[in-house]
Amino acid sequence: MSLDERQSSFGLWLAEHAARSELALASLMPPADLSPEILHEAMRWAALGGGKRIRACLVYASAQACQPQADPVSRRALDLAAAAVEVIHAYSLVHDDLPCMDDDALRRGKPSTHAKFGEAIALLAGDAMQPLAFKWLSEMPIAPALAVQATHALAQAIGSDGMAGGQAIDLLSTGLQIHEKDLAAMHARKTGALLSASVQLGAMVVGADSRHRTALRKYAEALGLAFQVTDDVLDATKSSETLGKTAGKDQVQNKATYVTLLGLDRARVLARELESEACEAVKSFGTSGHCLVDLASYVVRREH
Repeated sequence: MSLDERQSSFGLWLAEHAARSELALASLMPPADLSPEILHEAMRWAALGGGKRIRACLVYASAQACQPQADPVSRRALDLAAAAVEVIHAYSLVHDDLPCMDDDALRRGKPSTHAKFGEAIALLAGDAMQPLAFKWLSEMPIAPALAVQATHALAQAIGSDGMAGGQAIDLLSTGLQIHEKDLAAMHARKTGALLSASVQLGAMVVGADSRHRTALRKYAEALGLAFQVTDDVLDATKSSETLGKTAGKDQVQNKATYVTLLGLDRARVLARELESEACEAVKSFGTSGHCLVDLASYVVRREH
């Protein structure tokens, strides 16, 4: 397969699996006309109709790397796992946008949840989306022990040792000079932990062995940092219209980023180095791991 053919094939795969996760989310989320209607409308506003679905696609790609042909039962479990990581991501964005956090009125090219529904409903929408993720993981038609592992992995990724802890460190670091290793440690929690959990969940659903899980863990560590470095570059170089959120906020809020720490050129080089590291980690999967490799490239080379 030529490079152009592979890129075209991956583009189709990405669109197909993003749409698949969107359909799963739409069917699993409470309907907007269910009481209390405004809360469910806000939840669906936050979770549906936007986003690249990278985390969901990581669930599918890691499962494919470990087990290229998923049976119908595994497909259902993967849809539930993909929906779980996406609804957690959606909740985190709702809370990140609140005035007490990053204070942003724009998300995914439309008003953020609190800008449309008010702060109180936005807060409750985020709170209500979190338990949905664990409900869906509990409904996966897989061995109970694997469902427990998946639940533990996601819980670990979003608590004080993961995403919430990373956000707290970010808030406390605003306006301060921090070292590169401390910045990496912060983003390993804030951004990398949920990306890593997404990769782990796909492997867990199909019962991957420890060798595969170790390779995927190394991949996810490099990918998570590459994602954040690229986000920092995009925030410094792209418009709000392109990003679908307010551009240049990191500089305005005097936040430590890879651009402020390393400069734009060095940050771009670091992102490419991390992409190579991620791809090397999954080389042993051969052709079944191509979507993981292509996702790493997509994460680093995206425009928004």
